[in-house]
Amino acid sequence: MKTTNPTPNSSANQVKAPRLLRSGLIVSTMTMLSRVLGLVRDIIFARFIGAGGDADAFFLAFKIPNFLRRLFAEGAFAQAFVPVLSEYRTRGSMAAVQQLINHVAGCLGFSLIVITVFAMLAAPALTAVWGAGLLWQGDMDKFWLTSDLLRITFPYLLLISLTGFAGAILNSFDRFAVPAFTPVLLNVCLIVAAIFAAPFFEQPVFALAWGVLAAGMLQFVFQLPFLLHLGLLPKPKMAWHDPAVKKVLLLMAPAMFGVSVSQINLMLDTVIATFIPGDGNIAWLYYSDRLTELPLGVFGVGIATIILPSLSRQFSAQSDKGNTDYTRTLNWALQCVLLIGVPAALALIILAKPLLFTLFQYDKTTAFDVHMASLSMQAYACGLVAFMLIKVLASAYFSRQDTKTPVRIGIIAMVVNMGLNVLFVLPLYFIWQVGHVGLALATACSATLNAWLLFSGLRRRGIFIALAGWGIFIARLLAGCVALVASLLIIMQYLPSFEGLNWSERVSLMSLTVTAGLASFTLAIILAGMRPRHLRH
Repeated sequence: MKTTNPTPNSSANQVKAPRLLRSGLIVSTMTMLSRVLGLVRDIIFARFIGAGGDADAFFLAFKIPNFLRRLFAEGAFAQAFVPVLSEYRTRGSMAAVQQLINHVAGCLGFSLIVITVFAMLAAPALTAVWGAGLLWQGDMDKFWLTSDLLRITFPYLLLISLTGFAGAILNSFDRFAVPAFTPVLLNVCLIVAAIFAAPFFEQPVFALAWGVLAAGMLQFVFQLPFLLHLGLLPKPKMAWHDPAVKKVLLLMAPAMFGVSVSQINLMLDTVIATFIPGDGNIAWLYYSDRLTELPLGVFGVGIATIILPSLSRQFSAQSDKGNTDYTRTLNWALQCVLLIGVPAALALIILAKPLLFTLFQYDKTTAFDVHMASLSMQAYACGLVAFMLIKVLASAYFSRQDTKTPVRIGIIAMVVNMGLNVLFVLPLYFIWQVGHVGLALATACSATLNAWLLFSGLRRRGIFIALAGWGIFIARLLAGCVALVASLLIIMQYLPSFEGLNWSERVSLMSLTVTAGLASFTLAIILAGMRPRHLRH
């Protein structure tokens, strides 16, 4: 049956802001499923490849296309494309929307194919840039292994960026569940590759690399039927002179940098980590970053994803600064981020070592690896709230098609991060041999600066106006955090060393600890007067 699409001007298709709490729960639930499977995946990685040289090579080969994915798929492209598509949907016809999609698909697809072919041919050169420390140390075995793995993993960028393009269309039409579920497929493919394919390879990391490529194919194909159902399946056509394409490119160029400064800083951490002598530095940063990414990916990215189309539509419908719906949406998003991010950061700092023991310290991953990863995890957690706020605050700029301001702020944050790397890494390495912790701490500090400058800019321009209720919200949040920290510190006094426990004992104790901390926080904010209605948009 042919799908009928009413025009945007018809009463059946008047653009209305979705119920953001419901949409947020859908996205967060799907993303939580993906992140839980991601933890399972990383536990399996810890068992099969540990934190040695081969692990460093695979994580570096996976980080390069994954970093670019976050620029193209989750970062710059989505932030530039969604506001333009929302504008066309609000003010134009479905024919104009379809033409925009076709032209963007053609230009984006061609560009990604060229980049992918070049990267596969120039894999050693890319490895020399991102893994310069390997050449500096003369570790040629790890260098060539990384280069070979990169040739397999890099096409993932092409496939996942097209997946992100499809997801941006679905999100613009308030179909949030499908794009949020899609990352689950990556984790499933990598788990299958690690368990069933790795034994057939002399070096198991090659099985993981092929799993990355298979996941990209599956994720892209998975979203196509849903686009077909909307009647918006792209028919790629290159049209570089299309005004809408030019507008997307104009917004995308600075957004590519502005929205992904945190990721750029994390990638710089990886590059600098290759200069630190010894194996494990990249793997330690990877494992510690993965736990920090859980609340960031589930809630930070989730909230930013659902508010961008709403903010874009609200701004297009009424572009004055006093737009009440726009102000309410931004206030709601910031409160949600703080309510999740602050207690999550405190819990990660306190529970870093037992969490990492529970999840990763098996077979090839040693207790020393856990200790080193826990230190960098605590440093990353110090910037967790800032990482989450950046996603939301940047969306406020991008919804107004202002991509230059986040870029300017991002440049400042990046310069500060590079300076702090030198300031922190050298003394931490030479005095305590924990140089990787300096990298994580520098990233957290620069992210905090980035978030503050973004927020200050919104307030100074009158774009963010604090609505009534912020004082009582902060008081309730503070009460919850005090209860959380007190309960966790008390429990930690009675916990045995996790190193000597088996898997079931670790899981049981950690589950009880996390549950007790969550219960303490929830009970405290309820006693302080917070109710579910306060979380509704």
